Amino acid sequence: MGVLIGMCADDSRAAAVLAVPFLIRIATDPHHRHRADALGGLAAPARARYFGVASRDELLLHRSGPQHDGYDDYGVEVTGYPAGWSVAAARDAITTGTLTLLPLLDDSDPAMRIDASYALATAADPGHTVQRAFATRFAMEQDPMVRAALVLATAESTRAHPYEPATAWIRELWQDPAQAPEVRLAAAIGWLCLTDEPVPDALHASVEALATEERARAMDALPWMAAAGRGVPGLLDCVRRMLHPEAPEPTDDPWA
Repeated sequence: MGVLIGMCADDSRAAAVLAVPFLIRIATDPHHRHRADALGGLAAPARARYFGVASRDELLLHRSGPQHDGYDDYGVEVTGYPAGWSVAAARDAITTGTLTLLPLLDDSDPAMRIDASYALATAADPGHTVQRAFATRFAMEQDPMVRAALVLATAESTRAHPYEPATAWIRELWQDPAQAPEVRLAAAIGWLCLTDEPVPDALHASVEALATEERARAMDALPWMAAAGRGVPGLLDCVRRMLHPEAPEPTDDPWA
């Protein structure tokens, strides 16, 4: 898995994507001792150009597929292969395996449930089957971090396959003071990615109050947030870029 994830990090998904159908078989085998590792790396080939991405325009975005010239918004892998082809192939494999992956949303291990939602969020879902499965699991889920993962997964899937009931549900969640802070924060981030409406004052106030550094560090357990951060917890980078877009970009220059 380390090699496979490393290949994706090095922008060489064309070879790594061939493993996806086999990783699905391992991840869904309840007796396989490496099922958690397989599930944890399953979505790596299905995502590109997402590290350090924390803006409303790009977070949770599935970029366009291959164009007529063979290239697309994902650019080119280091091998010269169109990166979008690799991403599309990985997502097709995950889509094909959706019915076998959905039961993992009910796994006894919270980390497995988070990773299952992360992988399933990349599946094609024109009939909103996956989105409804996320909502069903959310209704019975007790772990606040898993609930937050299900919200982000729903937002990602909804961004790719618009579904007004899902968008309305996510808006209700960030407005609901009875929800856990992690859920409200995930819903606020998700809703901002699903709309171009101005940031409501209520959302701004809620996020500023709830997004403590301690909570942001804890929420890096969510792969979306772990990928978004650039030297800081991902949630804090999302807050800065979404609520304070006028703020200057942080610099890594020690002499600045």
